Amino acid sequence: MWVKKWDADLIREQFGIPNCRSLLRLDKEVRHPGKLPSFETRYFISSLDPDVVTASQFQGLIQGHWEVENCLHWQKDFFYREDKHVLGRDSWGEVWTVLTNIALSLTQLLRRKERTLKEVRERCHANPTKTAKKLGLA
Repeated sequence: MWVKKWDADLIREQFGIPNCRSLLRLDKEVRHPGKLPSFETRYFISSLDPDVVTASQFQGLIQGHWEVENCLHWQKDFFYREDKHVLGRDSWGEVWTVLTNIALSLTQLLRRKERTLKEVRERCHANPTKTAKKLGLA
């Protein structure tokens, strides 16, 4: 993990990012069984003061961010194609987000013994009438 405070001034002034206080570079080694390791570099901009937050704390924040991204946002992107929708600058983008949030919430409510949300969706798709009754719809 590399944290640079002095370059943040340049980014803030030249690119108009008003709260940029630190730039981060995270170098990561990725290992998968039976494959050669690969290396990834990710860059982050933060409003946190690097004199107050340590590199280890930045890393924890980044991991926490990706935990949310990998859970909720991945569900929305993969199953509901939320990132694929180009709905313009009007309110349709907000409507689509609300609808996908409702769909995810209903899926969580209907979850019983299934281990994954995919299993819940498959069960609901296989018998939509039964699903509607569970939701109180005739």
